[in-house]
Amino acid sequence: MQNAENPYVETDPLPKAPRGALRLVTWNINSVRLRLPLIERLVAQASPDILCLQETKCPDDQFPHEALAALGFQHRHAHGMKSYNGVAILARVPLAKTAARHHCGFEDCRHIQAELPGGIELHDVYVPAGGDVPDPASNAKFKHKLDFVASQAAAWKKRKAGPPAILVGDLNIAPLESDVWSHKQLLDVVSHTPVEVAALAKMQDANGWVDAARRRHPEPQRLYTWWSYRNGDWRKSDRGRRLDHIWTTADLAPKIKGFYILRGARDWTQPSDHVPVAIDFAP
Repeated sequence: MQNAENPYVETDPLPKAPRGALRLVTWNINSVRLRLPLIERLVAQASPDILCLQETKCPDDQFPHEALAALGFQHRHAHGMKSYNGVAILARVPLAKTAARHHCGFEDCRHIQAELPGGIELHDVYVPAGGDVPDPASNAKFKHKLDFVASQAAAWKKRKAGPPAILVGDLNIAPLESDVWSHKQLLDVVSHTPVEVAALAKMQDANGWVDAARRRHPEPQRLYTWWSYRNGDWRKSDRGRRLDHIWTTADLAPKIKGFYILRGARDWTQPSDHVPVAIDFAP
């Protein structure tokens, strides 16, 4: 049904993907093993063909392959580590040319890729959160975040031309004024500072990425995908930010058939502080 507060968001259940289209969902799961029941609920509600996860917090040898295969994801590519970070691509369709990519001299499990049917290149990215102080000189975590996004921009600029591509993930930056609950109050808060927004814009421009959310729901519509655990009643305070993104190359943008934020997932038992974001697209 339609969410009364956000008429562009569909919830419980989502409409079926159009005939011939694939449904892709991205979600910062905040521990894949802890939240397997939530993945089961997502599959029942949204029926994704492809599910990209971030912050899996799981070494590769402990990744729950059998449980996820039982949910229909026969094709999986995971790259993780103990307690931190980690990304995974789960699919009902074949994955080819799977690989991990590293940035800034770290192998911290933040970027993987795979090829989907039709030769579409899929990238699952988890940008560092950046800590609490938006100063690269005094905060190494914030410097790492800026360096990581700059590394992404440089890599995409070198790409120039290539197959159709999709980039998804928790990019940990809310770029637009309507992507945060208060632009003025968050200008000096990590995730919406001008230096981060400028860095993300360079990353996006480097490959001509199209923001699927804003193609379907342009400003000034408000879109959020994250609500802090610190807010006891997240719905009442509604202090959200849009940190989770789906970008496509320009050739794929016209093939986006639907875009959804599963806002209700923030109310599930032991939820992630992020909610799933989905697109339907024609391969």
